[in-house]
Amino acid sequence: MAITPVKEMVAKAKEQITQLSTEEAAEKAAAGEILLVDIRDPRELSRDGRIPGAFHAPRGMLEFWIDPASPYHKEALATDKTLVLFCASAWRSALSVKALQEMGVENIAEMEGGFGAWKKEGREIEM
Repeated sequence: MAITPVKEMVAKAKEQITQLSTEEAAEKAAAGEILLVDIRDPRELSRDGRIPGAFHAPRGMLEFWIDPASPYHKEALATDKTLVLFCASAWRSALSVKALQEMGVENIAEMEGGFGAWKKEGREIEM
């Protein structure tokens, strides 16, 4: 049995999820309409910085933190705001948004280009 290439999985996920540009994400975050959710590894945050105000939910804990029935549930993720996930380059976040949609999460999207695009555009980060 051949393994489906991750690039193909990401492309398929992106066809089935909502994506916001970094500009849209920045505007909506500033207006309090969305919650930016950084799913990068803690080492990436230490090394590369963070987006001010973004909630950190490591990819490996995301489903556990979002499920209200989980002992690991994080109240910050139980919001009426749209959750906008991002990682370094919008691959992990695409797969994560798809997984959360499959769990039944409706107000969810990903930020196109991820943290890399945010930083490249000179948007605010904190170290």
